[in-house]
Amino acid sequence: MRVLVTGSSGRIGSHFVQAVDRSAFDIRRADLVHAPGDYPASFVTLDVTDARSCRAACAGMDAVLHLAGDPSPTAPFRSSVLPVNIAGTYNMVEAALAEGVARFVFASSAQAVEGYPADHQVREGDAPWPANDYGAGKAFGEALCSAASTRGEGTFVSVRIGNYQDEAPGDDAAWRDRTAWLSPADAVQLLAGALTAPIGGHTVAHGVSDNAVKRLSIDATRRVLGYAPIDDAFR
Repeated sequence: MRVLVTGSSGRIGSHFVQAVDRSAFDIRRADLVHAPGDYPASFVTLDVTDARSCRAACAGMDAVLHLAGDPSPTAPFRSSVLPVNIAGTYNMVEAALAEGVARFVFASSAQAVEGYPADHQVREGDAPWPANDYGAGKAFGEALCSAASTRGEGTFVSVRIGNYQDEAPGDDAAWRDRTAWLSPADAVQLLAGALTAPIGGHTVAHGVSDNAVKRLSIDATRRVLGYAPIDDAFR
């Protein structure tokens, strides 16, 4: 599978490119800057706010893993969320549709449902309920993928990524951070499943590890994507 990974120089993207099964994926990395290091994949410079560049990057691809965007929950709306996370995602979805890309995986966020009460475990089928501008941008991306899935034969997966950290949050960490932790190893497995699972239409998946207590349910994600996480912030 030929996969374009946007945001490939970021934390999640760079680890995915290095750790994923290379026999299954032929990866093209794309980002504003070329991350230092030895990456076994080609690289193209990509600004997702440039629609023409997005289409050129998607040419010849079987799938897109769209990780590019401002990752900060406090990102300012007009200068970052709107042009990069919202318009940039729109540009990538339109480019993928125009180039006949079969699979589009969108990196949504747990922030898209952060507005739910702390005592409510969010299910994959729960509607977005953001609590900040960043989350609203991710909610828009999910809606965009849902709408796009009705316009063609492509498959779209929105992955609500939780608290992605290299190491599990310790006992002194905030409860939310522990219950929403997503380990790098589990993230690679989850995203690979989102790219390859035999599904159609639009699917919402949850990106947290197998934490003893989970902010986000992964029951449907396990069943639909074959996700089998191994890490637990409480172990």
